[in-house]
This record gives sequence, C-alpha cells and structure tokens, in this order.
Amino acid sequence: MSDIIRKHVFVSGRVQGVGFRATARNKAQSLNVNGWVKNLYDGRVEAVIEGEPDAVKQMTRFFKKGPRMANVTDYEIKDETPTNNFSTFSVKY
Repeated sequence: MSDIIRKHVFVSGRVQGVGFRATARNKAQSLNVNGWVKNLYDGRVEAVIEGEPDAVKQMTRFFKKGPRMANVTDYEIKDETPTNNFSTFSVKY
C-alpha cells in the first residue's frame, strides 16, 4: 500500500455557484480521497485532500480545471503532513 499524502488547495476564478464543491466531493469519493472542500468569503474555494498519491494527483488535476461551468484562473497547491483525521470527503458550509 502506498503512503498517504496531503495537499491544501486554494482555487480562484468563477468557482462558486457552479457546482464546484459537489463535483469535488463526488470526484473525491470515487477516488477514495478524504478531506473537505468549502467556499471562502473572498470568492475562492479551499480544500484539504488526503489519500494515495495517484488519487490525490487526480484530485489536484480536477482542482486546476474544475467542473464544466467553472473558470479556474489561479490555484495554489501546498504539500502538508498527512493527519489521517478524515474518514470521508465532505463539503463544509
């Protein structure tokens, strides 16, 4: 089994009101990635994702593009130390 990795993601652009969080949750669940996603007051989307490296890589590719109606103009992806505190992937409100 591969090691678990963790990424902290911030996505800018037209990323709120376009199904970004719900699509991210569905994608994460299909990849068995844990963590959360939420809208920020400044218009960005923030997420923390943990999982096997290949699955996390697929999730970061999703965040760079977003769902069909989104227009991602910028993103920041930071490596963090995994905590293994998540048992699922959720949308925070």
